[in-house]
Amino acid sequence: MSSRSEIECEASRWLARRESDAWNPADEVRLANWLDASIAHRVAFLRLQEAWHEAARLRALGAGIPSGEVPARGTWHEADRNGGMRPDAPPGPPDLRNVRINYRRQSDKRRFGWNQLVASALALAGIAIAGILGWQPEEARREILATGLGQVESVTLADGTLVTLSSDSRVEVVLERRLRRVHLIRGEAIFEVAHDSERPFVVAADDARVTAIGTRFSVRHAESDLRVIVTEGRVRLEQQHIGAGATAPVALLSAGNVAFAGDEGVRIESLHAEEAERLLEWRSGYLGFDDLPLTEAVAEFNRFNPRKLELADAEVAQLRVGGNFRWNNVEGFVNLLERGFPVRAERLSGRIVLHSR
Repeated sequence: MSSRSEIECEASRWLARRESDAWNPADEVRLANWLDASIAHRVAFLRLQEAWHEAARLRALGAGIPSGEVPARGTWHEADRNGGMRPDAPPGPPDLRNVRINYRRQSDKRRFGWNQLVASALALAGIAIAGILGWQPEEARREILATGLGQVESVTLADGTLVTLSSDSRVEVVLERRLRRVHLIRGEAIFEVAHDSERPFVVAADDARVTAIGTRFSVRHAESDLRVIVTEGRVRLEQQHIGAGATAPVALLSAGNVAFAGDEGVRIESLHAEEAERLLEWRSGYLGFDDLPLTEAVAEFNRFNPRKLELADAEVAQLRVGGNFRWNNVEGFVNLLERGFPVRAERLSGRIVLHSR
């Protein structure tokens, strides 16, 4: 696995190559494959690209280019004549050893050479990345991420980890020099963890800790227990205390494992990877049920909607349902229950009560 600096250097090569006349459809395919290979690749490239566009907006570095416009392809020929990168050469790492950024007054009409524009843009890209990713050894980077009811949101952390928050969820993130810590305060989140062997990624909720290095998993904070779903890689699940204070053993989870941690310890189920992924379809706007008791299906819908479903009796609660449903279409789900099951719906203000019939 490449280090962050190696990934950023490779991303700068791709960006420089794409802006040259030598760019072709085969390069486009190779770039797409490189971006798809890792979330860290995508994050590094997008940040460099954004810094490049921001640099193009600076009039002092514009070399006569109108404000807000990115230099057109082909101007790399000018860079070649001045000793810069040749369009027909394979992409190489930018040489920033002699880069100097000159600040000029607006009245200064002297034009910069294109090689200076390229070097300055890449230098600004490095500054932008350092501002996003860097921190002093003695201080931590802390932020709160939260969603409201019926909201699903994805956020990329400064280390490249992608966090997808489910409805009505809240986490506190602390990135330190030797450790990345997340406190799941409520709700559920999926973590696509950027690999960093020197800084473990730990998610804590109540007395449980989930530790991973370069993997994808979800953690759900429920009233009675904690649910962990691993869809890629491996994680370590620990509980500080169970029952009357006994220390719980460590559970090692791999892709397809679903673990439930509660007062009685850890219970693990093994599923196929596709089944585990289906439990996380809420991120795409769906809830997937496979022969699930109606009481559990109702609880899932209620996580996402202000208009709650209620079960009037034990008989209706014992019905089992299956299928994929949009979590924001409560009415459609209720209509299906009325048509296909012995269920009668009582629609009241702010809630729908389901009765057996």
